Amino acid sequence: MKAQVVTLENKAAGEIDLLDAIFGLDPRADILDRVVQWQRAKARAGTHKTKDRSEVSGTGKKPFKQKGTGNARQGTLRGPHQEGGGRAHGPVVRSHAYSLPKKIRALGLKHALSAKQKAGKLVVVDTLAVKDAKTKAVATSFAGLGLTKPLIITAAEVDAGFALAARNVKGVDILPVIGANVFDILRHKELVLTKDAVSALQERLA
Repeated sequence: MKAQVVTLENKAAGEIDLLDAIFGLDPRADILDRVVQWQRAKARAGTHKTKDRSEVSGTGKKPFKQKGTGNARQGTLRGPHQEGGGRAHGPVVRSHAYSLPKKIRALGLKHALSAKQKAGKLVVVDTLAVKDAKTKAVATSFAGLGLTKPLIITAAEVDAGFALAARNVKGVDILPVIGANVFDILRHKELVLTKDAVSALQERLA
């Protein structure tokens, strides 16, 4: 399929071919959900922790004699059934990451790109170079392109002036093409790709 290439000033800059196998799929929510859940699980810190009976402070002495008190027998004051005792089967420090096949991860990225294309939220720009490296100028360019909360992906090194100006615009994120991922693509309203980024993504996913 063909896609219009524009400049940051929203002027026509030619066309580019988008592969149907990457940008023309019918998005599947189940694939996208699997990849997003995998990403979020991998990002979890896993630093939650409670103390078990071996870690809480307290004596190991038997609280009272076994028989003759009329109470249930007790062997420790540090058990989970005691006030101030350790927790049974509580959370421990661990990694929540799990493996997901590379084919599914690649397929998820294809479906995310296709979802933006199908929704009309994919913009291909010629270059990110700006003449006036000011936040107001970049914000005006975004408004002209109809961008409110865009994710910008580029293959080449980001223009220093553009990066400096765009970082103060609320809701804007810039990623190198190697960092393109399903979660960030879906959580932004629009996806902006440079021509170099489109070529790199198609080479990577073809």
